[in-house]
Amino acid sequence: MASLQDKLQETVAAIRAVSALQPEVVLTLGSGLGEIGDEVEQRQAIPFSDLPHFLRSNVQGHAGNLVLGMLEGKKVCVLQGRYHFYEGHPMDELVYPLRTAFMLGARTFIVTNAAGGANPSFNPGDLMLITDHINFLGTHPLRGENPDRLGSRFYDMCTAYHPDLVALALQVGKKQGIALREGVYCATLGPSYETPAEIRMIQKWGADAVGMSTVPEVLAAAHMGMKTLGISCITNMAAGILPQPLSHAEVIETSQRVKGTFKQLIRGVLRAL
Repeated sequence: MASLQDKLQETVAAIRAVSALQPEVVLTLGSGLGEIGDEVEQRQAIPFSDLPHFLRSNVQGHAGNLVLGMLEGKKVCVLQGRYHFYEGHPMDELVYPLRTAFMLGARTFIVTNAAGGANPSFNPGDLMLITDHINFLGTHPLRGENPDRLGSRFYDMCTAYHPDLVALALQVGKKQGIALREGVYCATLGPSYETPAEIRMIQKWGADAVGMSTVPEVLAAAHMGMKTLGISCITNMAAGILPQPLSHAEVIETSQRVKGTFKQLIRGVLRAL
């Protein structure tokens, strides 16, 4: 069986056959937020399905492309879509695209998601800078043999969401007139939305938003020593806060409504890096 290192080298070789660009920043774009990947200049897009050891992205709102090019003067790798644990994939497969971007040269990670607001003061359409997270997935992408070349077995998570990048994003948001929230993100298994009782528990833990992604990638990014900025688009209020059922259609609808503001913020952050 091929080692992780061998697989990564094979994937990188396939990408290098298309583009020699060495990205500085990798962006993972969540549900309904992938459009910024279409605005990359000198764009080279490779479907996940065309890359060895990549999986297909099968969730609505996730295009499933790896895009290389320039955005706001920065060399970027944009992952239009992601894999989710609820799709049945092993946890280490979820972080394989991010590890590939690291091997390509990226050392800064901007990760976005669509999330439910667990903080009652939040509103659909708010953008929340993630300052910390709670892993309620019950497992970890680094479980098993440690890939030593990527990072050490035991590693610190105190600055997993790098304070300098949070401060930078707040500064950019202030200049742009974008009111940004800050808070803790809790990752749950899915694919069902959380129950009202689970949301009450998550609120008591101190979480402000809840979703089904992001945490595995951030765990892998911290392992590799990457600096991460996490942004949640609050697309709906979590279960039990409002007297209405939850739906993925609402997630996509809200994402589309705020995509202009979201793209403005991302572009501003890239310019300021």
